[in-house]
Amino acid sequence: MRADTSIARKTRRGTRRRAVPIHATPPLPVLVGGTALVLTGALGLWQLLPDVEPTVGAGHGRGMSQVGAFDNARAGWNAEQILGHYYPGAELGQIGATTIGVRLQAQDDATLDTYAAAGAQVAGRMIGPGEAAHLTPMPDGGASVVVTAGCDGEVLWQSATDDPYVYPIGAGPGRPADEHLTLCGGTAYRGALGVALENGSYRTVNQVDIEDYLAGVLPAEMQANWADQGAFEALRAQAIAARSYALAEDRYPYAQTCDTTDCQVYPGTVKEDARTTDAVAATVGTVLLRDGLILRSEYSAAPDGGRPADIETFAVGPAPGDLVESLPIPALPELPADPGPTIEALAGESVIDTEYRRLGGPGSSIGAPIGPEMMLPQRAGTYRLYTNGVIVATKTLGAQVVDFSTLLQLVPEVGGQLPGSAATGPKQVGPQNDPPLEGAPQLPNLADVGPAPEPGSTVPEPSVTDPNVASPPSDAAPNTVTDPSGGTDPNGGSAPESEASSGVDPNLAPEQILEPDPGAVPPPVQANAAPPE
Repeated sequence: MRADTSIARKTRRGTRRRAVPIHATPPLPVLVGGTALVLTGALGLWQLLPDVEPTVGAGHGRGMSQVGAFDNARAGWNAEQILGHYYPGAELGQIGATTIGVRLQAQDDATLDTYAAAGAQVAGRMIGPGEAAHLTPMPDGGASVVVTAGCDGEVLWQSATDDPYVYPIGAGPGRPADEHLTLCGGTAYRGALGVALENGSYRTVNQVDIEDYLAGVLPAEMQANWADQGAFEALRAQAIAARSYALAEDRYPYAQTCDTTDCQVYPGTVKEDARTTDAVAATVGTVLLRDGLILRSEYSAAPDGGRPADIETFAVGPAPGDLVESLPIPALPELPADPGPTIEALAGESVIDTEYRRLGGPGSSIGAPIGPEMMLPQRAGTYRLYTNGVIVATKTLGAQVVDFSTLLQLVPEVGGQLPGSAATGPKQVGPQNDPPLEGAPQLPNLADVGPAPEPGSTVPEPSVTDPNVASPPSDAAPNTVTDPSGGTDPNGGSAPESEASSGVDPNLAPEQILEPDPGAVPPPVQANAAPPE
């Protein structure tokens, strides 16, 4: 081997060469506690220091030796020198943001069952925090989807999709831990999780940004505490070699690589360590090339320090410019022009889900959902309970926020399902033997009512054009503002809010809020009834 062996760096700006002196390989003297030790044969530093040992076994001995990289880093070599020693003739190149697919072999022949603490996306819909998506691959490349309350809870909804992946709620690498997708009973993963079929067998795939992937690989292939022992450059060398190896792989139609020693050990986020993550960040996008193609840079934990490899015997992958750059998470569908709120029609995101997302989801004033969508009487629409209110949807009016009292007018038997914090909020609407409501719920048409009045202004009587919409109580004073708790302020101001919010949209005008007289039992709504004089 020539002493002037060099490693070149190729970038989009051209090529520059830097001479890297390669030390003679046998034997390498290393100082330990002031004593020079000559490491020869099968003896390596990992046998002398208890904190230095292979992570996954000695391996095949081809390419870079991880133990040798440790030795060389402690002797003062940088990552480029280490790589130049083990892969003579290779060049360094640069890639952009890239996603790879990883087959999770422990999941073979199993359905995908996953959730995220912050919620997730599947089949074009949002699922809530802790709600679990269960995906089964279909022969057409899609998947059947069942969403449950928790991993083993009740079924909330189910559907089929041609996009067989569950996505985190935020796009891009480096997402916070509560957005990571967690296998039910297993570990968490960055990126998206999906399913595929291989000769009729189920496969689970992690589509993940290459840098996020390496954050999981590096501490599983090397010891993170090597950074504390003067061998941080060995971790940097490992990051470049592992990135190159993964991107040069092409094992399956549905994934480039796998997560075991058949490829590279990748346990998800469970072993992530700030020291190895720093090594990944210090080499971001850097790969090894042979003739302009990414080198499948094999490596092992060979305890004898290893020898330079003949890179001509290693496979190569695509050129950096041929990689598919990371794609954003698919956008959720927009609200359809004529939504169908019946349960049978909820194939994508429901009208209620869309309105809830628009309001701000769990962080909004309406709070978190406390049950699935339910049908209104006579299939007139749907509703869903939240901790501080209700969203009701009908085909003609879309989705609107109402309070618990209004829901009790529409569905009297729902009283037992209301949250404990609303126990004193809803008013009693009559004895249990009140006749059921007939026809659709008569919610106000927002397009006909107009904006809310300014404080202190006179509220005009609404122009009623729909005979099915009842007029407001005739004995209400013009400047009276209805208090959600049942009281009124004759001076036009709002009464103090109760501790449990009514859940009524504060942007609605008073005549838009269906609020019963606290001392009266409302009569059943009659279809096609004429408005009062």
